[in-house]
Amino acid sequence: MENCRDNEKAALSIIPKPASIKYTQGFFTSEGLPSVRKKEASLLEEAYKLVISKDEIVLEASSPCGFFNGEQTLRQLFLSEFKNGIIKLPCAEINDYPRFSWRGFMLDSSRYFYSVAFIKRLIDVLALHHINRFHWHLTDDQGWRLPVKKFPLLTEIGSRRINNRLQGQVYSEGFYTEDEIRQVVSYAQSCHIEVIPEVDLPGHASAILASYPGLGCTGGPYRVEDRFGIFEDVLCAGNDKIFELIEEVFNTLSELFPSQWVHIGGDEVMFNRWQACPKCQRRLLELNLEKPKYLQSFITQKLVKMLWQRGKTAIGWDEILNDCEKYRLPKEAVVMSWQGEKGGVRASSLGHRVIMAPNSSGCYLDWKHMQDPEEPGQNYSGVSSVYKSYSMDPITPEMKDIDSSLILGGQCNLWSELIYAGKIAEYMIFPRLCAIAEGVWTPRENRDFDDFSRRLVTHQKRLDSLGMNQYRGPLR
Repeated sequence: MENCRDNEKAALSIIPKPASIKYTQGFFTSEGLPSVRKKEASLLEEAYKLVISKDEIVLEASSPCGFFNGEQTLRQLFLSEFKNGIIKLPCAEINDYPRFSWRGFMLDSSRYFYSVAFIKRLIDVLALHHINRFHWHLTDDQGWRLPVKKFPLLTEIGSRRINNRLQGQVYSEGFYTEDEIRQVVSYAQSCHIEVIPEVDLPGHASAILASYPGLGCTGGPYRVEDRFGIFEDVLCAGNDKIFELIEEVFNTLSELFPSQWVHIGGDEVMFNRWQACPKCQRRLLELNLEKPKYLQSFITQKLVKMLWQRGKTAIGWDEILNDCEKYRLPKEAVVMSWQGEKGGVRASSLGHRVIMAPNSSGCYLDWKHMQDPEEPGQNYSGVSSVYKSYSMDPITPEMKDIDSSLILGGQCNLWSELIYAGKIAEYMIFPRLCAIAEGVWTPRENRDFDDFSRRLVTHQKRLDSLGMNQYRGPLR
């Protein structure tokens, strides 16, 4: 006679692991894909309950988002268990809900311009893993991808750079039209994923300055960078015209992106030009500031307020916490911690909401999977193994005394300096995204890497069936 132990041996290899799975006797078997009866229930917003019995499969939820999450779990099961026209599932009761509200993935479309078709395909697979935030990095030194009607040179000039991978004056270029952006946003909404745009300010501004040289401290000449790194030329902190451009950029973002969040960057700003610039020196005197570095907090405060007036909440990389003695970071600003965990610890101790994406904890998917010269990816101070990604926890031991509600969640990021094709991107994303997804969805006490590794064997076959390229080397 079939019993619950038999069913546990045929365990459902779901990723991310649900909050609870209780196996019962028997198996559900169906020729062809079965119908699923939906049932309203008093559950949390994103939660769902899935009951698989011998006779039927019932999905319960209280919201469209909850039903969608349950459908994605069923989609996983159908992808792996539907064989030769028959599906067989062990009877079980699944109760599931997320640990964190922010479960994100960032794609850098500045260094490499990914097509709308690729992005939609990627969003579809993000949804399979209950990822609910798509952070879209749209501007940087190497390309401006956002159309702004009153500043057309941002895309006419700022979206083109020399492609040094190819011989001759070959250009890498591209920007998203308003219609294409709306397509991405709409498709993501259908997958219950919120698209958060990022426009990096006031640094990483080469594409802006190449388009409008008057906004820099020296007046140029500038170019859209074909190199990668950190560059001295940033927006001139003493020139009020930079805020005229930013106003129009924020107006465009407000029109195209319904999300309440806008990422303003704020990372890796160099202060050399501000030190030598007469306009910036006058600004320092006007504001009674001692050093050029304090001008960044002045700019950040203005940007946060500009967005707040538009009903938007600003997110910035953890550098926006620095040098805020006079121009304090407004409490509504959210800090995204990337330089290890210390930025998130500090921000939460100051009462700011935090999103954890520490590069040292497996969240940077452009890093190599393993130490091997044949592996693609960056190799700064180590590698980002699947195990390291799985070990990331948005709440660190140092945060034990803070209000846990300040920790919105976490995400992984794909920077594209070296990732010049969609298939390479897929290889870098999977299966580390699967590991991060479990870290931000599954209760901490339910997480076990050996168990994840066993489930991953089945799950990677699902990704194969969806045509996703994947890394398959050592996980540790």
